[in-house]
Amino acid sequence: MTQKIRCANPNCRRSFVPDPRVKNQRYCDRQECRRLRKRHWQSEKMKTDPDYRKNQRESHQCWMEQNHDYYQRYRAKNPQYVTRNRLLQKLRDQKRRDRRDLAKMDASNPLYPVKPGYYHLIPAKGDLAKMDSISPQYFLIPNTSPLLAKKDSMDSLSFSALECRTKEAATHDGKSHPLSRPGP
Repeated sequence: MTQKIRCANPNCRRSFVPDPRVKNQRYCDRQECRRLRKRHWQSEKMKTDPDYRKNQRESHQCWMEQNHDYYQRYRAKNPQYVTRNRLLQKLRDQKRRDRRDLAKMDASNPLYPVKPGYYHLIPAKGDLAKMDSISPQYFLIPNTSPLLAKKDSMDSLSFSALECRTKEAATHDGKSHPLSRPGP
């Protein structure tokens, strides 16, 4: 009398008598269990055998060339698949957005309500209807040590370029300089 063993499929686990011709048989003869065994074997083969992986990729490409409109036809024939996939994609996108927010180093509200950008500065003293406003670009830098500030926080403008613009604006004589033109 031969010894019975349990099927390795966690959904089956039924007892069966292994075939003496099959060495180390772990799965029973049910179709579901055979499919699972083949899936495990193929997954392991794809991980360990580069030739098998290459052949599978080439075979798939060949099939796709012959059946280039398969996925379009499948989606047209199965609208419930399209609806389900769209819903699941929205959930995946939301999870990705949620994870991205969790990974932020500084997720708090900004301390300064003014956003970096171009602003027209008009002197507040004297005549408010002056036409010579200045349009430099200003960046808000938090009150931290400059050694701790990120280089990319300057929005693609380096510190040296900002210093150069500041010096030009300070030494400007008021004639034909881009910073002295009236704003748009």
